Amino acid sequence: MSVPAFRRRPMIALAASLALALPGWAQAQTKLKVAAIYTVPFEQQWVSRIHKALKAAEARGEIEYKASENVANADYERVMREYANGGNQLIVGEAFAVEAAARKVAKDFPKTSFLMGSSGKPQAPNFGVFDNYIQEPAYLTGMIAGGMTKSNQIGLVGGFPIPEVNRLMHAFMAGAKETNPKVSFTVTFINSWFDPPKAKEAAFAMIDKGADVMYAERFGVSDAAKERKVLAIGNVIDTQPDYPETVVASAIWHMEPSIDAAIKAVKAGSFKAEDYGPYSMMKHKGSSLSPLGTFEGKVPADIVAKVKAREADILAGKFTVKVDDSQPKSSAK
Repeated sequence: MSVPAFRRRPMIALAASLALALPGWAQAQTKLKVAAIYTVPFEQQWVSRIHKALKAAEARGEIEYKASENVANADYERVMREYANGGNQLIVGEAFAVEAAARKVAKDFPKTSFLMGSSGKPQAPNFGVFDNYIQEPAYLTGMIAGGMTKSNQIGLVGGFPIPEVNRLMHAFMAGAKETNPKVSFTVTFINSWFDPPKAKEAAFAMIDKGADVMYAERFGVSDAAKERKVLAIGNVIDTQPDYPETVVASAIWHMEPSIDAAIKAVKAGSFKAEDYGPYSMMKHKGSSLSPLGTFEGKVPADIVAKVKAREADILAGKFTVKVDDSQPKSSAK
Protein backbone atom coordinates (compact mmCIF):
# COMPACT_ATOMS: atom_id res chain seq x y z
CA MET A 1 0.00 0.00 0.00
CA SER A 2 1.46 3.37 -0.99
CA VAL A 3 1.99 6.14 1.57
CA PRO A 4 -0.19 9.23 0.86
CA ALA A 5 1.74 12.23 -0.34
CA PHE A 6 0.75 14.35 2.67
CA ARG A 7 2.38 11.75 4.96
CA ARG A 8 5.37 11.10 2.72
CA ARG A 9 6.58 14.71 2.80
CA PRO A 10 7.02 14.89 6.60
CA MET A 11 8.87 11.54 6.57
CA ILE A 12 11.27 12.78 3.90
CA ALA A 13 11.80 16.01 5.81
CA LEU A 14 12.52 14.07 9.01
CA ALA A 15 15.11 11.88 7.26
CA ALA A 16 16.78 14.93 5.76
CA SER A 17 16.91 16.73 9.10
CA LEU A 18 18.40 13.66 10.78
CA ALA A 19 21.09 13.44 8.11
CA LEU A 20 21.98 17.09 8.67
CA ALA A 21 21.90 16.86 12.44
CA LEU A 22 23.76 13.57 12.64
CA PRO A 23 26.46 13.43 9.91
CA GLY A 24 27.25 9.80 10.67
CA TRP A 25 23.59 8.76 10.48
CA ALA A 26 23.22 8.91 6.71
CA GLN A 27 26.63 7.28 6.15
CA ALA A 28 25.76 4.45 8.54
CA GLN A 29 22.79 3.55 6.34
CA THR A 30 25.12 2.78 3.43
CA LYS A 31 27.75 0.07 3.51
CA LEU A 32 31.31 1.20 2.98
CA LYS A 33 32.57 0.14 -0.43
CA VAL A 34 35.88 -1.69 -0.05
CA ALA A 35 38.05 -3.33 -2.72
CA ALA A 36 41.19 -5.41 -2.40
CA ILE A 37 43.85 -6.29 -4.95
CA TYR A 38 46.15 -9.27 -4.52
CA THR A 39 49.01 -10.46 -6.72
CA VAL A 40 48.66 -14.03 -5.46
CA PRO A 41 45.74 -16.44 -4.83
CA PHE A 42 43.38 -15.86 -1.92
CA GLU A 43 44.73 -19.02 -0.27
CA GLN A 44 48.33 -17.75 -0.12
CA GLN A 45 48.95 -17.43 3.59
CA TRP A 46 49.72 -13.69 3.83
CA VAL A 47 46.85 -12.63 1.60
CA SER A 48 44.46 -15.11 3.20
CA ARG A 49 44.66 -13.21 6.49
CA ILE A 50 43.72 -9.88 4.89
CA HIS A 51 40.95 -11.52 2.87
CA LYS A 52 39.63 -13.24 6.02
CA ALA A 53 39.46 -9.96 7.96
CA LEU A 54 37.65 -8.20 5.12
CA LYS A 55 35.22 -11.10 4.67
CA ALA A 56 34.46 -10.89 8.41
CA ALA A 57 33.61 -7.19 8.07
CA GLU A 58 31.44 -8.05 5.08
CA ALA A 59 29.64 -10.77 7.07
CA ARG A 60 28.90 -8.24 9.81
CA GLY A 61 27.24 -6.03 7.22
CA GLU A 62 29.77 -3.22 7.59
CA ILE A 63 31.17 -3.22 4.08
CA GLU A 64 30.46 -4.10 0.48
CA TYR A 65 33.56 -6.06 -0.51
CA LYS A 66 35.09 -6.83 -3.89
CA ALA A 67 38.50 -8.39 -4.51
CA SER A 68 40.81 -9.42 -7.34
CA GLU A 69 43.41 -12.17 -6.96
CA ASN A 70 46.41 -13.15 -9.10
CA VAL A 71 46.78 -9.62 -10.47
CA ALA A 72 50.05 -9.29 -12.38
CA ASN A 73 52.35 -6.46 -11.34
CA ALA A 74 51.96 -4.95 -14.80
CA ASP A 75 48.17 -4.80 -14.33
CA TYR A 76 48.15 -3.59 -10.74
CA GLU A 77 47.88 0.13 -11.45
CA ARG A 78 45.06 -0.42 -13.94
CA VAL A 79 43.04 -2.49 -11.46
CA MET A 80 43.63 0.09 -8.70
CA ARG A 81 42.33 2.84 -10.95
CA GLU A 82 39.28 0.80 -11.93
CA TYR A 83 38.36 0.25 -8.31
CA ALA A 84 38.96 3.91 -7.43
CA ASN A 85 36.88 5.08 -10.39
CA GLY A 86 34.22 2.59 -9.33
CA GLY A 87 33.56 4.53 -6.15
CA ASN A 88 35.30 2.30 -3.65
CA GLN A 89 36.06 4.32 -0.54
CA LEU A 90 38.80 2.05 0.82
CA ILE A 91 41.26 0.09 -1.32
CA VAL A 92 43.45 -2.55 0.31
CA GLY A 93 46.37 -4.35 -1.29
CA GLU A 94 50.10 -4.97 -1.42
CA ALA A 95 52.48 -2.42 -2.91
CA PHE A 96 55.77 -4.27 -2.40
CA ALA A 97 56.57 -4.71 -6.10
CA VAL A 98 54.49 -1.78 -7.35
CA GLU A 99 55.29 1.01 -4.89
CA ALA A 100 55.64 3.82 -7.44
CA ALA A 101 52.49 2.89 -9.34
CA ALA A 102 50.37 2.43 -6.20
CA ARG A 103 51.47 5.75 -4.74
CA LYS A 104 50.78 7.49 -8.02
CA VAL A 105 47.21 6.20 -8.03
CA ALA A 106 46.73 7.39 -4.45
CA LYS A 107 47.85 10.89 -5.46
CA ASP A 108 45.36 10.89 -8.33
CA PHE A 109 42.48 9.91 -6.01
CA PRO A 110 42.96 12.04 -2.87
CA LYS A 111 39.41 11.37 -1.63
CA THR A 112 39.90 7.60 -1.71
CA SER A 113 41.55 5.86 1.25
CA PHE A 114 44.34 3.37 0.53
CA LEU A 115 45.74 0.81 2.98
CA MET A 116 48.62 -1.04 1.38
CA GLY A 117 51.16 -3.59 2.51
CA SER A 118 54.40 -1.72 2.00
CA SER A 119 58.03 -1.50 3.05
CA GLY A 120 57.80 2.27 2.69
CA LYS A 121 56.33 5.01 4.82
CA PRO A 122 52.80 6.44 4.72
CA GLN A 123 52.14 9.04 2.05
CA ALA A 124 49.93 12.00 2.93
CA PRO A 125 47.08 12.48 2.77
CA ASN A 126 45.50 9.10 2.01
CA PHE A 127 48.10 6.31 1.61
CA GLY A 128 48.31 4.26 4.79
CA VAL A 129 50.64 1.28 5.07
CA PHE A 130 50.60 -1.94 7.04
CA ASP A 131 52.79 -4.94 7.65
CA ASN A 132 52.62 -8.26 9.45
CA TYR A 133 54.52 -7.24 12.57
CA ILE A 134 54.37 -10.76 13.98
CA GLN A 135 57.97 -10.93 15.13
CA GLU A 136 56.79 -11.55 18.70
CA PRO A 137 55.10 -14.91 18.11
CA ALA A 138 57.85 -15.72 15.58
CA TYR A 139 60.33 -15.39 18.44
CA LEU A 140 58.22 -17.76 20.55
CA THR A 141 58.07 -20.35 17.77
CA GLY A 142 61.85 -20.08 17.52
CA MET A 143 62.12 -20.95 21.19
CA ILE A 144 60.06 -24.07 20.52
CA ALA A 145 62.16 -24.97 17.49
CA GLY A 146 65.36 -24.64 19.49
CA GLY A 147 63.99 -27.05 22.03
CA MET A 148 62.80 -29.58 19.46
CA THR A 149 65.82 -29.93 17.17
CA LYS A 150 68.05 -32.94 17.77
CA SER A 151 70.62 -32.18 15.08
CA ASN A 152 70.94 -28.52 16.14
CA GLN A 153 70.35 -27.58 12.50
CA ILE A 154 67.32 -25.55 11.43
CA GLY A 155 66.40 -24.59 7.87
CA LEU A 156 64.56 -21.42 6.85
CA VAL A 157 62.94 -20.95 3.43
CA GLY A 158 61.57 -17.50 2.60
CA GLY A 159 59.98 -15.76 -0.37
CA PHE A 160 61.99 -12.57 -0.88
CA PRO A 161 64.56 -10.98 1.48
CA ILE A 162 62.41 -7.94 2.22
CA PRO A 163 62.02 -6.37 5.69
CA GLU A 164 58.65 -8.04 6.26
CA VAL A 165 60.23 -11.48 5.88
CA ASN A 166 63.68 -10.70 7.27
CA ARG A 167 62.44 -9.47 10.64
CA LEU A 168 60.41 -12.64 11.21
CA MET A 169 63.35 -14.86 10.37
CA HIS A 170 65.66 -12.90 12.67
CA ALA A 171 63.12 -13.07 15.49
CA PHE A 172 62.67 -16.80 14.96
CA MET A 173 66.42 -17.41 15.03
CA ALA A 174 66.87 -15.27 18.15
CA GLY A 175 64.18 -17.29 19.90
CA ALA A 176 65.84 -20.55 18.91
CA LYS A 177 69.17 -19.28 20.22
CA GLU A 178 67.59 -18.46 23.58
CA THR A 179 66.61 -22.08 24.22
CA ASN A 180 69.46 -23.68 22.29
CA PRO A 181 72.71 -21.67 21.90
CA LYS A 182 74.22 -24.51 19.83
CA VAL A 183 71.72 -24.29 16.98
CA SER A 184 72.82 -23.20 13.48
CA PHE A 185 70.71 -22.05 10.54
CA THR A 186 70.57 -22.46 6.79
CA VAL A 187 68.66 -19.65 5.06
CA THR A 188 67.47 -19.43 1.48
CA PHE A 189 64.98 -17.37 -0.54
CA ILE A 190 63.04 -18.69 -3.54
CA ASN A 191 62.34 -15.21 -5.00
CA SER A 192 58.63 -15.91 -5.31
CA TRP A 193 55.61 -15.34 -3.11
CA PHE A 194 53.80 -18.43 -4.31
CA ASP A 195 55.80 -21.33 -5.72
CA PRO A 196 55.24 -24.36 -3.44
CA PRO A 197 57.27 -26.77 -5.62
CA LYS A 198 60.30 -24.46 -5.54
CA ALA A 199 60.01 -23.99 -1.77
CA LYS A 200 59.70 -27.73 -1.35
CA GLU A 201 62.88 -28.40 -3.29
CA ALA A 202 64.76 -25.79 -1.27
CA ALA A 203 63.58 -27.47 1.92
CA PHE A 204 64.62 -30.92 0.68
CA ALA A 205 68.16 -29.60 0.12
CA MET A 206 68.36 -28.37 3.71
CA ILE A 207 66.92 -31.54 5.18
CA ASP A 208 69.40 -33.61 3.18
CA LYS A 209 72.19 -31.65 4.89
CA GLY A 210 70.87 -32.36 8.37
CA ALA A 211 68.15 -29.85 9.20
CA ASP A 212 65.49 -31.55 11.32
CA VAL A 213 63.28 -28.50 11.94
CA MET A 214 62.10 -26.27 9.09
CA TYR A 215 60.80 -22.72 9.28
CA ALA A 216 57.98 -22.71 6.73
CA GLU A 217 57.74 -19.06 5.70
CA ARG A 218 56.41 -20.28 2.33
CA PHE A 219 53.94 -22.95 1.27
CA GLY A 220 55.70 -26.14 0.17
CA VAL A 221 58.18 -26.32 3.05
CA SER A 222 55.86 -28.29 5.33
CA ASP A 223 55.21 -30.75 2.49
CA ALA A 224 58.92 -31.47 2.31
CA ALA A 225 59.15 -31.81 6.08
CA LYS A 226 56.23 -34.22 6.12
CA GLU A 227 57.75 -36.40 3.39
CA ARG A 228 61.13 -36.54 5.13
CA LYS A 229 59.56 -36.97 8.57
CA VAL A 230 61.13 -33.89 10.15
CA LEU A 231 59.38 -31.04 11.97
CA ALA A 232 58.17 -27.67 10.72
CA ILE A 233 57.20 -24.32 12.22
CA GLY A 234 54.36 -22.45 10.53
CA ASN A 235 54.06 -18.78 9.68
CA VAL A 236 51.07 -16.42 9.41
CA ILE A 237 48.44 -19.19 9.46
CA ASP A 238 48.02 -22.37 11.50
CA THR A 239 48.69 -25.29 9.16
CA GLN A 240 48.85 -27.94 11.87
CA PRO A 241 45.40 -29.33 10.91
CA ASP A 242 46.90 -30.18 7.50
CA TYR A 243 50.18 -31.46 8.97
CA PRO A 244 49.26 -32.86 12.40
CA GLU A 245 52.50 -34.84 12.78
CA THR A 246 54.76 -32.19 11.25
CA VAL A 247 53.86 -28.61 12.21
CA VAL A 248 54.66 -28.07 15.88
CA ALA A 249 53.43 -24.48 16.22
CA SER A 250 52.88 -21.33 14.17
CA ALA A 251 53.11 -17.56 14.52
CA ILE A 252 49.60 -16.43 13.61
CA TRP A 253 48.75 -13.09 12.01
CA HIS A 254 45.36 -11.55 12.76
CA MET A 255 44.65 -8.72 10.33
CA GLU A 256 41.29 -7.88 11.92
CA PRO A 257 42.60 -5.10 14.23
CA SER A 258 44.21 -3.29 11.27
CA ILE A 259 41.23 -3.69 8.94
CA ASP A 260 38.68 -2.76 11.60
CA ALA A 261 40.63 0.37 12.55
CA ALA A 262 40.84 1.44 8.89
CA ILE A 263 37.13 0.85 8.28
CA LYS A 264 36.24 2.82 11.39
CA ALA A 265 38.48 5.71 10.32
CA VAL A 266 37.06 5.85 6.79
CA LYS A 267 33.50 5.80 8.10
CA ALA A 268 34.32 8.61 10.52
CA GLY A 269 36.01 10.63 7.80
CA SER A 270 39.24 10.57 9.78
CA PHE A 271 41.38 8.18 7.71
CA LYS A 272 44.87 9.52 7.11
CA ALA A 273 48.31 8.36 6.08
CA GLU A 274 49.45 6.24 9.04
CA ASP A 275 51.47 3.11 9.70
CA TYR A 276 49.01 0.39 10.70
CA GLY A 277 51.82 -2.11 11.28
CA PRO A 278 51.71 -1.91 15.10
CA TYR A 279 48.13 -3.22 15.06
CA SER A 280 49.68 -6.60 14.19
CA MET A 281 51.51 -6.82 17.50
CA MET A 282 50.37 -9.14 20.27
CA LYS A 283 49.17 -6.38 22.61
CA HIS A 284 46.60 -5.38 19.97
CA LYS A 285 45.64 -9.05 19.38
CA GLY A 286 47.06 -8.70 15.89
CA SER A 287 49.20 -11.82 16.30
CA SER A 288 49.47 -14.84 18.53
CA LEU A 289 51.23 -18.13 19.13
CA SER A 290 49.11 -21.05 18.00
CA PRO A 291 48.13 -23.75 20.50
CA LEU A 292 50.42 -26.79 20.52
CA GLY A 293 47.48 -28.98 19.57
CA THR A 294 48.75 -32.37 18.39
CA PHE A 295 52.15 -31.58 19.90
CA GLU A 296 50.75 -31.03 23.37
CA GLY A 297 52.93 -33.15 25.64
CA LYS A 298 55.55 -33.66 22.91
CA VAL A 299 57.38 -30.38 23.47
CA PRO A 300 59.66 -30.60 26.53
CA ALA A 301 57.98 -29.19 29.64
CA ASP A 302 60.87 -26.84 30.40
CA ILE A 303 60.62 -25.33 26.91
CA VAL A 304 56.86 -24.85 27.28
CA ALA A 305 57.43 -23.10 30.62
CA LYS A 306 60.06 -20.78 29.11
CA VAL A 307 57.80 -19.93 26.17
CA LYS A 308 54.85 -19.13 28.43
CA ALA A 309 57.04 -16.94 30.63
CA ARG A 310 58.46 -15.09 27.63
CA GLU A 311 54.97 -14.63 26.16
CA ALA A 312 53.80 -13.12 29.44
CA ASP A 313 56.79 -10.77 29.45
CA ILE A 314 55.99 -9.63 25.90
CA LEU A 315 52.35 -8.93 26.73
CA ALA A 316 53.37 -7.08 29.89
CA GLY A 317 55.86 -4.93 28.00
CA LYS A 318 58.78 -6.38 29.93
CA PHE A 319 60.43 -7.95 26.87
CA THR A 320 60.79 -6.46 23.42
CA VAL A 321 61.57 -8.60 20.40
CA LYS A 322 64.23 -6.84 18.36
CA VAL A 323 63.21 -5.76 14.87
CA ASP A 324 66.03 -6.55 12.43
CA ASP A 325 65.13 -5.86 8.80
CA SER A 326 68.53 -6.83 7.37
CA GLN A 327 68.81 -9.93 5.20
CA PRO A 328 69.48 -12.98 7.40
CA LYS A 329 72.48 -15.15 6.59
CA SER A 330 73.17 -18.83 7.03
CA SER A 331 75.32 -19.80 10.02
CA ALA A 332 75.56 -23.52 9.31
CA LYS A 333 78.98 -24.73 8.13
